Amino acid sequence: MPGLLINIDVPDLAAAELFYTAALGLSAARRLGDDIVELTGCEIPIYLIAKPAGSTIGPDDGDFRRYNRHWTPVHPDFTVDDLRDAITRTLAAGAVQEGETLDLPYGRQAMFADPFGNGFCLIEFNEQGYDALAT
Repeated sequence: MPGLLINIDVPDLAAAELFYTAALGLSAARRLGDDIVELTGCEIPIYLIAKPAGSTIGPDDGDFRRYNRHWTPVHPDFTVDDLRDAITRTLAAGAVQEGETLDLPYGRQAMFADPFGNGFCLIEFNEQGYDALAT
């Protein structure tokens, strides 16, 4: 079975560590050199990786890193026990909420961008969770 790691590229490692620890209550567990911080407090570790804006990604002639709001089909969803409290902490830490908080069959959800343009969601599951969608 494969393992899973989540890496989040950021232009400012110290600012990203402050954001993710304040917004989500994660903890800096280790520093891996000068460019990586391992955060714990979720089921799997999250690695913040310093990557400068404008640096290349992918193969030659690929795209470049940019930290204005950008879309990607892969993003983290963080589950929380109290969505209202989590939204308050996340906004205070510097995130931008995108759209209204949603009431969905599986619970409540709010979408955000971190201060570096990376999207993520906060989800408060109800008793059924994703089973509410199962057929």
